[in-house]
Amino acid sequence: MANVPTHLVCPHCGNEIRRYRNPFPTVDVIIRYKRGIVLIERKNPPPGWAIPGGFIDYGESAEEAAAREMREETGLELEGLRLFTVRSDPDRDPRFHTVTIVFTARGAGRLHAGDDAARARVFPLDRLPETIAFDHREVLELYRQHRPDRI
Repeated sequence: MANVPTHLVCPHCGNEIRRYRNPFPTVDVIIRYKRGIVLIERKNPPPGWAIPGGFIDYGESAEEAAAREMREETGLELEGLRLFTVRSDPDRDPRFHTVTIVFTARGAGRLHAGDDAARARVFPLDRLPETIAFDHREVLELYRQHRPDRI
């Protein structure tokens, strides 16, 4: 097997580069659309319905990531993007530790499922699907209780 370094060294100064194991930053957007909120049915594990969202790319703001992810997953443009909450429980995502910035917005355009979604659908807050991924049921309950923008 090839020589694989066990640590990284700066090519300019020769100092060891420390590796940190940090959480992954993500965004989720509770999209108000028609008379409910948009959820996507996930194609990939973990299964279930979820608030649309995804990872923030390097060099991208959370707001830019929110707009990009919503176009990719739902086909919708966002209007009135507002910060709602931040979730950081290390167990909120069974795959790895994420910290998510949750926004709210109105959706504009025609709703359709993107590449990584099996379906995209509008649900009234009082009739959510049985299987909801991650900690999104808790997030939606928090939204139902505290949202400033009634649907």
